Amino acid sequence: MNTVAYVTVDVFTSERFVGNPLAVIPDARGLSSDAMQKIATEFNYSETTFVLPPENPDHSARVRIFTPTAEIPFAGHPNVGTAFALGQQREIFGKPVTDRLTFEEEAGLVEVTLLRKGGDITGASIRAPGSLTIGEAVADELIARCVQIDPLSICRTSHAPIFASVGLPFAFAELDSLETLGKAWPNAAIFAEAAARHEEDKTGFSLFLYVRSTEDPWHIRARMFAPLDNVTEDPATGSASAALGAYLTSLLPAQDAEVKIAIEQGVEMGRRSVIGVEVRKTAGVVNEVLLSGSSVHVMRGEILL
Repeated sequence: MNTVAYVTVDVFTSERFVGNPLAVIPDARGLSSDAMQKIATEFNYSETTFVLPPENPDHSARVRIFTPTAEIPFAGHPNVGTAFALGQQREIFGKPVTDRLTFEEEAGLVEVTLLRKGGDITGASIRAPGSLTIGEAVADELIARCVQIDPLSICRTSHAPIFASVGLPFAFAELDSLETLGKAWPNAAIFAEAAARHEEDKTGFSLFLYVRSTEDPWHIRARMFAPLDNVTEDPATGSASAALGAYLTSLLPAQDAEVKIAIEQGVEMGRRSVIGVEVRKTAGVVNEVLLSGSSVHVMRGEILL
């Protein structure tokens, strides 16, 4: 009987059993796409990653990312967690591990910097592979029905509900209070209606809701729902956090800006995550989005094939 090794890590946290869990297959050679999907479905985490030798030998690895239902081109916490896991190894496919890694992914090249404290690897910072793209607006009433809240609780001060992406599209909406954010709960039937109406989100309809602090507008609390992708709620969504940070920075009147954002997610699930986002805008264009966070090991073992 053949086996394949795996590790799991909790991402965007330094404490086990909180943050966002991720399963990593550090050497996925020999696994078919069908096998990868079955393994991801079995773990049933929001994502599982499969690491393969790079097509370009100048790069570190090729990384494929699967949700429980489909392969996706990019996601934040899988990159941070995979980099953390690979950073514990002495080598990746025969090449020594360095603090700078480059992952080949469907969305493009993902540049990674390992983070250290006292010599120990504690997490990673990644550069989003795509430029900011802004999609179509989403009706307030549709957002409200998706998560069973009052449409009047949706804020339009900064922007209307809208799609944005730096590698993976999400619908974004700002809410009026933490109380409203806490009441939100997805209705899968309405999400299906939303997905049919907004086909630019190829994975279904992923909705990122957030509240900004009055005292510090760059401290954000958020929740993400994607029930059509078998993710009722996600404890931490790095790709959405990166896209939101890029979009909010693009709305600033200044032509040049550097913004640091802290996004808390997963609080309502008992899996608090802290996501760091840094965005740079030059001459009115967002040209750099960095996503960072800590990770911690949780499990290791073998999958029987």
